[in-house]
Amino acid sequence: MSSAGAGMHSSSSRPGKEREDRGDEGSREGEVEGDMDFDLCGAAAGWVEARTSCPHLPTMPHAGADDLAHVPPPDSPCSRCHHPSENWLCLICKDVLCSRFINKHMLYHYQETGHCLALSFSDLSVWCFACDSYLDVQAILELRPVYEVAHLLKFGQRPPFRSLDVLDLSSGQNRSSSSQS
Repeated sequence: MSSAGAGMHSSSSRPGKEREDRGDEGSREGEVEGDMDFDLCGAAAGWVEARTSCPHLPTMPHAGADDLAHVPPPDSPCSRCHHPSENWLCLICKDVLCSRFINKHMLYHYQETGHCLALSFSDLSVWCFACDSYLDVQAILELRPVYEVAHLLKFGQRPPFRSLDVLDLSSGQNRSSSSQS
């Protein structure tokens, strides 16, 4: 993934990613794409619309310099098993844990601690376990500082942010995409 595209993937995902984060264990082999029972907007087409708000953001520490200094580099291994890839950063305590595809350590962490906000080191997407949804780092100002630090650590440059004037935060949609309906 190019660094220019990395900032734009917060509101979409690769096919199958939504199943990983939603916890759908097991295979869906033999299903026709149109028969899949997804409740996420656009999931059957391989993309997911990220939320532009989340009631769980107050559980995240204020993004001050001290907190941001504790963001580990994106190549950090899982703290429980030292697995090197597909890891997530807990945005509450800054622990690095495996995805559902590996050992499910981030899912277990959420179940054990209630820490529901996590950033994927793979694609820098943010997931809320409590909302069961991706969060749009472009639209949610509270997520921008930690996302920016992770992007700097991963790509060596600041992420491209969309201007807030192109976002219609009240409806949760981009103005450009809502006019295309």
